[in-house]
Amino acid sequence: MKRALAGALLAFALCAGTARGDTFTVVSPSSPPSTLASGGLPSAQIPNLSGSLVLPLVWTERAGDETALSSAQLRGIWQSAGVAYGVPWSVLAAINKVESNFGRNMGPSSAGAVGWMQFMPDTWLRWGADYDGNGVADPWNAKDAVFSAARYLAAAGGASDISRGVFAYNHAQWYVDEVLSLARLLGNDGSLSFSLDELQVSLERAEQRVASLSQQIAQTSARAKALGHRAQRMLAAAETIKLINERSAARERAAGVQIQANSLEARLSDLGAALDKAKTSLASARASAQPQSFNSGTSVYLASALYQNGYVFPVGGGPSRISVGHTHHDYPAADIAAPAGSPVYALADGTVAKAWRTIDPLCGIGLRYRTDDGRTWAYCHLSYLEPATVTGARMTAGALIGLVGSTGHATGPHLHLGLIPSSEGYPQSQPWFQSFAGVAYRWQDASTPSVPGVSSALSSPAVFAVVSGAAGLSADSTLAESSQTVLPSTISEPSSNSAVSERSLFAAVPGRSASPGPSAGAEPSSSGQGSAIPFSR
Repeated sequence: MKRALAGALLAFALCAGTARGDTFTVVSPSSPPSTLASGGLPSAQIPNLSGSLVLPLVWTERAGDETALSSAQLRGIWQSAGVAYGVPWSVLAAINKVESNFGRNMGPSSAGAVGWMQFMPDTWLRWGADYDGNGVADPWNAKDAVFSAARYLAAAGGASDISRGVFAYNHAQWYVDEVLSLARLLGNDGSLSFSLDELQVSLERAEQRVASLSQQIAQTSARAKALGHRAQRMLAAAETIKLINERSAARERAAGVQIQANSLEARLSDLGAALDKAKTSLASARASAQPQSFNSGTSVYLASALYQNGYVFPVGGGPSRISVGHTHHDYPAADIAAPAGSPVYALADGTVAKAWRTIDPLCGIGLRYRTDDGRTWAYCHLSYLEPATVTGARMTAGALIGLVGSTGHATGPHLHLGLIPSSEGYPQSQPWFQSFAGVAYRWQDASTPSVPGVSSALSSPAVFAVVSGAAGLSADSTLAESSQTVLPSTISEPSSNSAVSERSLFAAVPGRSASPGPSAGAEPSSSGQGSAIPFSR
């Protein structure tokens, strides 16, 4: 009896010492001392032992933490993590932006990456940890994710060679270049990340709204027109029927089709009014973003035109969002994959040879553009053409032409760019096009070359000084070497009295994507991590 009672008490004690089964998956007790640095932080030299983490339930599928964060809190996490592991906080901010758009698009990605910093599950088990003190290592928790990313960067040598650390995070040179370029921009002005983010959210929302409504109008109009023609043909055929009953039934069927056409025509009025309102909002968003669009490095946020040797890449957004293959499925052309609503630009000075806003069965909404060197280019599958994009209009390189869509014969949003005639070859084989690789787009089917001068910009960063008090972790804190150790329990974010704007709230909610980023995990391997799925037919 005593043995049974003792066994029951022992079982109770063991159960009481673990997390609730409906909330957490208990792998084993917390990390053993051998994986901790001397100051108590999880070591950047030694990964977690197998089975050493307490994890949220179904953590590879959805968020267990949907806590909203202010911009001040999020910046405080970046800076504290940078201090803790000796990596630039601006790099952590840039990775956070590129990977999950500050928590708006946290996956799971197509490759299976999850959370604020898009860790692959296997990588999280090796390098993830609990940094907010709740006993659970959660990649959907901003503090756990950002500190774990800092730990991983340091483990990959990022404290002495940040380019190497970022390359380990995602084995793609375009990714390293984009992250470091963005980090350099944010490091010069810590508050800029959020002011640009607000501009980006407003601009992309307006672009996507205009693109969606414009495409709906074109598709609805085409459908109404087709139904109207069908009704006329049915009515004409009905009049040839001799039997009265059969003729009457055929007329009724034709009338039913005409009613569908009339219903769609009526809907066009409402869609048109909504589009006018959306275009007003887009004009306002563009006006607000205009001053920043000329600043170097803001193209990641604002998808502004990128100029080089007299040319502009025809789609804005940067290599984390824009991609293209070296070939086309059946004839020389470039299918430039991009999110719907991405801005489309004139690639050089020239004239609009012909523009159309109705849907061509193959090309969709588009135009023929004749550049001043005598070449003619086809722009296809747009969702919207700017008011100035009309037949005969003169345009300069970088002028807005319209917005990316998927009209016509398309299976996903992209810009189809081709030379007319197509026998002139692939656009992506031309030197001007290739010069934008790694700057304006990434290759889908090959490695993307490094951008000269970018990767070395942060290759030898100074170690941040540890400053006591939240207010000390400001954007303009002096960078200096420090050997101080920061314990997890002493790391804090700025208080609510911080001077940083609190308007922006960033929440860990999957699916709230303002811009798709690469599904990159942080696992070094010869093959590298997966990135965004390219457009395919």
